[in-house]
Parts: sequence; C-alpha cells; structure tokens
Amino acid sequence: MEGDEEEDYMSDSFIKQDVRPGLPMVRRVKEAIQKEEKQKEANEKNRQKSIKEEEKERRDLVLKSALGNENKGFALLQKMGYKSGQALGKSGEGIVEPIPLNIKTGRSGLGHEELKKRKAEEKLENYRQKLHMKKQANEQAADQFRIRFKNKQEERKMEGDLRKSQRACQQLDMQKDIEVPKETWFWIEPEEEDKKDEEDKEDECTSSDLSVSEKLQILTAYLRKEHFYCIWCGTTYEGENSEDLSSNCPGDSAADHD
Repeated sequence: MEGDEEEDYMSDSFIKQDVRPGLPMVRRVKEAIQKEEKQKEANEKNRQKSIKEEEKERRDLVLKSALGNENKGFALLQKMGYKSGQALGKSGEGIVEPIPLNIKTGRSGLGHEELKKRKAEEKLENYRQKLHMKKQANEQAADQFRIRFKNKQEERKMEGDLRKSQRACQQLDMQKDIEVPKETWFWIEPEEEDKKDEEDKEDECTSSDLSVSEKLQILTAYLRKEHFYCIWCGTTYEGENSEDLSSNCPGDSAADHD
C-alpha cells in the first residue's frame, strides 16, 4: 500500500536483529512452553476442589491458628493461671504444644495398619528363611560335588593301579610260563579281539561283578603271594614272609601305600 513506509534495510533496527540459524524455532518452543504452563495454572485455579481437599484446607488452617479465649478449654486453663506458650504442670515440665491429630481418611477398619505391618514382617521373615534354605542347599550341593570329585579322583587312581597290577601280573605270569591267567581280569585284555565270543565275555563280566577296589585288593594279594611283588614299591622280594615285604607293604590296599 502507498501509506505504508518501506522498511529501510540499512537502518540500525534491521542490522541489530539476531538472524542466527534456528533461533526463531527456539523462541517458538519457549513461547509454547510458557503458554502451556500458564494454561495449567489457570486450569488449577478454576478447578473445583473436592470435598476432602476443602476439609483438609479448613482443618490445616484451624490447626495452624492458636487457640483463643472463645475456646472453653483454653479459657479454663487461663483461669487456673496458664499463659500462652507455657508448658503444662505445676513445675512446667509438661507438653507445650497440643497432642497432634492422627486423622484417618481411608475406609479400612481399626487395626488394619497393624495387620498390614504384621503381614509385611511375616513376608520378610519367610523371604529370609527361603534365602537361608537356598544358601544351605547350595552349600550342601557344593559339599556333595567335592565329595563326588574326590571319590572320582580316588576311583581313577585305583583304576590306574589296577591296570598297573594287570600289566605286572601278565608279565610275571608269562615269565613263569603261565599261559592262562587265574582270573580273566588278572591280565589286560587286548584292544582288538575276535568278536565270536562276545556273549561268553558278557557272561564272564556278570559273573565277576566286582568293584575296582575289590579287584585291586585281590590282584595285589595274588602278586604278593605268587610273585612276591608289590606294584607300589616296584620291587620283587625273596619271599612272601620277607622282612622287607612286610615292612614296606603293611597292607594290601592302595590307601596303605599313599
């Protein structure tokens, strides 16, 4: 329009304007936030308070204000010489402030809070007992694992001693021209055998259902008696009643030589 003055782009007002990129967007965001906060404040003022909120405000207002002469109890105290701010009692050792009110606003009956507290304590105690039982179970499992591991190690050691005894028995028997062992398990079985006698071998295994420790005890006793040999000492002695054999090998089990 002709009446409008044209903007002078060389004027100070135009040059001093902040034209940094993104600045108008920041301004718009700030203005929107301020507008939203003002709207919330207006809604809060215009909102109708509930009956409970109004009762609470009136109650807090009355409790904050000091008692006046219109209060009958306070008037009786003043007649007996009480002054505002003074402690109760002849010597002034009583309370100064009135006993605070503990107003119950919920619908639960009397003793409900104590019941909730007791249930919470019982729940906590049950949780602690479960943790204790779980800890004991973990400790027992760890002890059982250690025992199994130890027994497995001892069993492996006895199996190694049994194989050692079988090799020694086979070598010593062959030196005496013994072609068949006294028991089938006295010698180490060859790795590759004919498969025609598999059923017979299964029968022999079931008939000699002995543990590793029992086999080791029987085989070491056989070596001591027949060949005067001790696998742990690695020595062949002169006789079964030799002093060296009886002194160095006091027992027939592996535990006696550990």
